[in-house]
Amino acid sequence: MKLKELFISGTNNTFIQFFRSLFVGGIATIADMAVLILCRELFHMSEDIAAVFGFIVGLAVNYIISTLWVFSKAKVKNRVLDFIVFAVIGIVGLGLTQLIIAPFALDGIFGEGILVNNAVFGSLLPTDKYYIIGKMLAVVLVYMWNFFARKFLLYNKSEKENFETREAS
Repeated sequence: MKLKELFISGTNNTFIQFFRSLFVGGIATIADMAVLILCRELFHMSEDIAAVFGFIVGLAVNYIISTLWVFSKAKVKNRVLDFIVFAVIGIVGLGLTQLIIAPFALDGIFGEGILVNNAVFGSLLPTDKYYIIGKMLAVVLVYMWNFFARKFLLYNKSEKENFETREAS
């Protein structure tokens, strides 16, 4: 596999899209975090509100770069509808993150998480840091959800398109 294939050429190859999506996710995460910190530190917003702004900016950055570099053609031709479905997948991912972190959280959406309550990790980690393990797990699982949901719901060529592309070659 050549570098040009990995980074430049348009592709419908799932592996290459997955690889590129890792970079896009990193860039979007940096944008999300930058806005979160900026809103919190400069504008003195609450963490919750600042996180919403960060999420929106990260989602927009992810969408723009993904449609330009990762996924070449959308199933949905209407850009507004395409973005809405892209965003809904991201919002589901945000919900999954909350559910995954909940058992690890000292003060989560359901109160004290079951893993914290039972001190599952013993002396390896203080219970007020368990959320970090939950977040690491959530990052991996939600990344997989986001990528594959977007790939197959929004950007996967139909079998007919794949056949026509092969025939034209």
